[in-house]
Amino acid sequence: MQACFLPADILLPSGGVDCAKWAVIACDQFTSQPEYWREAERIVGDSPSALEIIYPEAYLSQGDARIRRIREAMTRDLENGTLVRRVTDGFVLVRRVTHSGERLGLVGRLDLEQYDYTPGTDAPVRATEGTILSRIPPRVRIRRGAPIESPHVMLLLDDPAMRLIEPLADRAADLPLLYDVELMLGGGRLTGYAVEGGQARRTAEQIAQMQRESGGFFLAVGDGNHSLATAKACWEEIRPTLSPQERACHPARFALVEVVNLHSPALIFRPIHRVVFSGDMQGMIAALEEDVRRQGMALVPGEELVFAQEGVRCGLDVSGRGGRLPVDVLQRFLDAQSGLRMDYVHGEADALSLTEGKGAFAILLGAIDKHSLFGAIAAGGVLPRKTFSMGESTEKRYYMECRRIGMQAEEPSARPDAGDETQTTQKSAFESEQRR
Repeated sequence: MQACFLPADILLPSGGVDCAKWAVIACDQFTSQPEYWREAERIVGDSPSALEIIYPEAYLSQGDARIRRIREAMTRDLENGTLVRRVTDGFVLVRRVTHSGERLGLVGRLDLEQYDYTPGTDAPVRATEGTILSRIPPRVRIRRGAPIESPHVMLLLDDPAMRLIEPLADRAADLPLLYDVELMLGGGRLTGYAVEGGQARRTAEQIAQMQRESGGFFLAVGDGNHSLATAKACWEEIRPTLSPQERACHPARFALVEVVNLHSPALIFRPIHRVVFSGDMQGMIAALEEDVRRQGMALVPGEELVFAQEGVRCGLDVSGRGGRLPVDVLQRFLDAQSGLRMDYVHGEADALSLTEGKGAFAILLGAIDKHSLFGAIAAGGVLPRKTFSMGESTEKRYYMECRRIGMQAEEPSARPDAGDETQTTQKSAFESEQRR
């Protein structure tokens, strides 16, 4: 079997596009703060931007009308040369600098045949948290029929010896520079380098070797689990309509992702807090207390779960929970509450800001130890949803790279130093995949 993480033909904005306005943060951030997205729209103005080809979850109420506009924007960006192929059969080495430090990543394509989000799977690529099946169909409507994808998916590699990504970064000065940009709204700095030719082949060989040595569990989904599950669902729709030859290399079989080393010092696991917009804080604490009592546990003073509202804080521990995580106890309780209006918020300050003058309250949680992640998943389980976040909201992946997932032909390509000049290739996306 081929490796699960492979080189790709990667599209990027052409030389005339302002990448500071093109790149925008993952669509599932700031979902209760539409003012963030309004400011992003103001910054972008009339410039080409990934904002036109994604669906911020803060705007999901706009329904399918926005999906039509997204498809139109994707087609327009391909036809007018906004997006061109800047990497051929290779990877993008990513250097992201935030207040947490320098985080390195490698962008390539993931074989969806080797990814499974089912708890207890033995697939090489596994989910870290429970997948909510009801969240997949709306996302499928966005991806189904789209000509391109742009990922915010980040996969984790358990590479304590730093064998894969870090050696590439040591040689970054010898790699073609693709972009170097200050990201909008406090996102830090993002730099990308092309890994092509012999270097890409050696990198692919290293990936295949490391997967063989992994014992079966190679990559864990750190961010974007539902987006990856959506890509899988779309592929499973298409697969029965294809011949065996087509199935082997159809563009929709793959998804563009960024792989990050779990052991990066700049990769910090942070908690994801809950903000409840309905109900009474004291009433919920009393209901939670009754729920844990029925399970043979107890709430005692502590800091595992901190209920906060307008300057009032109540810190609690869950006593007698055994090996369960506090977030597991809490989330199962919250999932059982009917009619609960709630959001998941990255960053304590952002969570608390949503309680000011709004009658809402926050439930603040602590972070888990990232080094326990692969062991916990390998043991056959998945963590409760929204257990951890890889960094603060502003440290999430910004949309930059794109890849064709449809069968359209006439894909323009350009070298990194080609500016606005493009060269048209007569190879379709399908033919490009067949070369591999």
